[in-house]
Amino acid sequence: MSGEAGLVSYGAYIPRLRLSRKAAASANAWFNPGLMAAAKGERAMANWDEDAVTMAVEAGRDCLKGFDGRAVDYLSFASTTMPFADRQNAGIAALALELSEEMPSRDITSSQRAGTSALLGGLNAVAGGAAKNALVISADKRRARAASAQELNFGDAGAAFLLGTENVIARFLGSHSVTVDFIDHFRGEGEEYDYNWEERWIRDEGFATIAPRAIKGALEKCGLSGEDISHFAMPCTFRGVPQKTATKCGINAEAVRDNLAGTVGEAGAAHALVMLAHALEDAKLGDKILVASFGQGCDALIFEATDALSNLPKRNGVSGSLAGRKEETNYLKFLAFNGLIDLEKGMRAEKDNKTALTATYRKRDMLYSLVGGKCTKCGTVQFPRARICVGPNCGEVDAQEPYSFADKTGTILSWSADFLTYSMDPPQHYGMITFSEGGRFLADFTDVEPGTVDSGMDVRMVFRIKDFDEKRGFRRYFWKAVPVTG
Repeated sequence: MSGEAGLVSYGAYIPRLRLSRKAAASANAWFNPGLMAAAKGERAMANWDEDAVTMAVEAGRDCLKGFDGRAVDYLSFASTTMPFADRQNAGIAALALELSEEMPSRDITSSQRAGTSALLGGLNAVAGGAAKNALVISADKRRARAASAQELNFGDAGAAFLLGTENVIARFLGSHSVTVDFIDHFRGEGEEYDYNWEERWIRDEGFATIAPRAIKGALEKCGLSGEDISHFAMPCTFRGVPQKTATKCGINAEAVRDNLAGTVGEAGAAHALVMLAHALEDAKLGDKILVASFGQGCDALIFEATDALSNLPKRNGVSGSLAGRKEETNYLKFLAFNGLIDLEKGMRAEKDNKTALTATYRKRDMLYSLVGGKCTKCGTVQFPRARICVGPNCGEVDAQEPYSFADKTGTILSWSADFLTYSMDPPQHYGMITFSEGGRFLADFTDVEPGTVDSGMDVRMVFRIKDFDEKRGFRRYFWKAVPVTG
């Protein structure tokens, strides 16, 4: 089916760890007793080796299941917490997702509605013929001061959408945007944390005034009434605001989506897209979905689910990520993973992590895309790719073609849990993994608990931070193994 621009696929990623709000509030109750009133549920907590790039990559991988990533001809990455201020973060994600180099890419930032702005840009590119297969990815990992309301309200997550005109699962009906320099919060250059203004003013003068303008404008442009909307997704940390906004715009109360405050928290610029992905998991043919994102104005977009949605293979999505949770009650671990306390790392951490940028460039497909080699003569697979085939009866020279391991399932051959090696999350788990179609290499493990790893376990590969060069503000990425459970 071809025709109008719309969503072709979706994906989402929420980190496995979920910080208990009760644990966080209890640790800080001596200083701010009022936090105990918000000590309900949990918030998504990224591992120490996760950031906005790695989460966006995982969401993108979920979105691209069953699709050829090399056919993507447009990439947009939206986040307010990009790890590099002057290096295109979308380019890192493109390598990890094994996208073509022959395409435009861009970073979109500086607003909580960066996610919907990126989505609108991708839809316009597809509708105008500038792109056939546009990929929009978004993620945020926001830091907040200890004992703040934001520490409890925030959450880490990402979402991704493939856009096009073929086999559209949700047609794009239209949108309306309002741009107002309404400063509910801001983060100045070089600052680590947001500065927030008074809640009542943001609620009454911001959301109550600006959001309905965008929503009503979108409804009017699409020739719809509020009663036509089946799913209304609008992130907001203030209780009851989405419901009041829906009522003001004539949207039925039952259409208001769960904002995932109790299970995820608010994922910044990515949260509107996370809620849109969640709505698609429940949408039926003909359902109209309105997603609104507030931030120095408001974007409102409307989609209509098609019959192709039921034919899309199941994604891990929001529901799958929620099901894979692990509760974390160690508040100090949360502080450490977010760089909010200065740990004594010991002498083994005292090393220069300077990265050779020339070698990184030359080996970029190996490092960022986990591409090895496959011998065209004997079929032997190996990592890393080399000039000489490692096949015992081959040894052919210069006969290897690129072979990707990123989506292959491996098996733990041998492993170690090392308390002597420095690790942000000791003990350091690593081991030799083998792949069913051939190839093996020594890999770090992540998202594991002591005592749960064993030889023979299946693992999948994930794109993570390898280590930090704190002296130069650089971070290295590579692929790690995660045990497959459930």
